[in-house]
Amino acid sequence: MQKDGAKPIVRMEKLNKHFGTLHVLKDVDLAVTPGEVVVIIGASGSGKSTLIRCINGLEEFQSGHLDVDGKELLPNGKASKALQQIRTEVGMVFQQFNLFPHMTVLDNVTLAPMKVRGASRDEAQQTARRLLERVGISDQAEKHPTQLSGGQQQRVALARALAMEPRLMLFDEPTSALDPEMIGEVLDAMRELAREGMTMVIVTHEMTFAREVADRVIYIHKGEIVEQGKPEAVFDNPQNERTQSFLARVLTH
Repeated sequence: MQKDGAKPIVRMEKLNKHFGTLHVLKDVDLAVTPGEVVVIIGASGSGKSTLIRCINGLEEFQSGHLDVDGKELLPNGKASKALQQIRTEVGMVFQQFNLFPHMTVLDNVTLAPMKVRGASRDEAQQTARRLLERVGISDQAEKHPTQLSGGQQQRVALARALAMEPRLMLFDEPTSALDPEMIGEVLDAMRELAREGMTMVIVTHEMTFAREVADRVIYIHKGEIVEQGKPEAVFDNPQNERTQSFLARVLTH
């Protein structure tokens, strides 16, 4: 739950993003406070994933202001000393798992803390085993990713992101590549993170999950935030007709 009056960990003002002539994000304003869980919903191609990829510099933006944990990201990919620091403080879980297939689960989770943070192997392995236990797959530590189900691989990816001790976690449709029976186990791990107070920005099509975990739901349409509020307000009494139309479609399926 967000802390009232806390300084935002993400502050985005009038942010614009173009892919060539395509205007993908249009004057987006977004502030995320520590401990807050923000869920972003919208149709495919609305700019949801692009928005969160801007937060850790995976996508450049063309104009506007963006700072993460007090560190400014510059438009048009201009060199920012803050970028590498931001990436060590912001964890991200993608649609695809992006695990190293030739490495064990344990080695996948320990690699970044050892390479980036300079952790010793013993220290990194101790942390990794604790995190694998936390996401419910401690018994898979010595296996390789190809030996795991999709749901297990995504939980390894989550443990790997957490191993960097991030102050903010970004999720880009983390269940969209999973078979339906595996979705629940990943969402359960994310629910636990939310209960523990992790600051999270989540792009998802899982509306029941969004209603349950979000402090705030944001609906994006064609690159613009057209509605946001408490989950019960957005889902039960949407004010914008585009939000109403979107929810009518997705909630009846």
